[in-house]
Amino acid sequence: MTTRTIEFTVPAGLKAGRADKIFASEFDDISRVRLQKAFDAGQVTFDGSIIDKRFKVTQPGVLRAVLEELVLREGAKAVDIPLSIIYEDESIVVVDKPVGMVTHPGSGTGEDTLVHALLHHTNGKLSSIGAPDRPGIVHRLDKETTGLIVAAKTDRAHHKLVASFSARETYKRYRALVLGTPRKTAGTCDGPISRHRIVRTRMAISAMGKEAKTDWSVEHSFGGVASLVSCVIHTGRTHQIRVHLSGMNHPLLGDTTYGYKPSRLRGIDVPRVMLHSTELHVSHPERDEEMCFEAPLPADFKAMIDRLTV
Repeated sequence: MTTRTIEFTVPAGLKAGRADKIFASEFDDISRVRLQKAFDAGQVTFDGSIIDKRFKVTQPGVLRAVLEELVLREGAKAVDIPLSIIYEDESIVVVDKPVGMVTHPGSGTGEDTLVHALLHHTNGKLSSIGAPDRPGIVHRLDKETTGLIVAAKTDRAHHKLVASFSARETYKRYRALVLGTPRKTAGTCDGPISRHRIVRTRMAISAMGKEAKTDWSVEHSFGGVASLVSCVIHTGRTHQIRVHLSGMNHPLLGDTTYGYKPSRLRGIDVPRVMLHSTELHVSHPERDEEMCFEAPLPADFKAMIDRLTV
């Protein structure tokens, strides 16, 4: 096992506070989970005496913690899988995820997830938060959804990105092909979303669900048979766009889970759920700068548009 030792010399005049909170404020690249493990293992001291996280620092002294370094368990290993990198620096990496790639390992997945590919691409330099299965993963896209996804390479970046997503300070726009054409050209879906009462792999609009908001607008109608729709989501509920548009009776093409029936488009084979994350704006975790990324429509999406246009 490898370890990392961190120290902070508490100066005179510092406002009294709990040890764990002082560590968290001074070392924002360290996750709370790693700190908690150090406290539980008796690896945190103040002036040489072992303390717990509730210890209140009221005088000058030296806080010291020995932290376990990230060790990925067997299975979450680096795999050489090509990736379309939109942007990368020392803190983050933005990927244009291809169709068919699962975001992170889970039940029934193989060694072909985005995490496996990122571990290879970054030489293992991903945030330890979420490890061993989800190192660096801040948000996710469904297997069949293509487009932009950002991952964190440091714990500090991970914390800040998660906070930004949670505070709804990000901008996320998707493009979808849906069945039929809405009567209005634009609108908002705000039905709360929760797990389906019976089919637990599905989500549903429910009064008991969590707040969800999707702004949508029709970009193009294909003779009323199908439409290209732009969606901006203000919340990040599982299957949010799929559930909201299905609730409007305009399910996404290929989305048989939420109401699409292949017989409605006779003679046209839909290869997948037609959803693409096309635009993402995030505040850079290390710089006071808004980063704006775009991903073009993938080949299968453009081919479907061409097929509908005929």
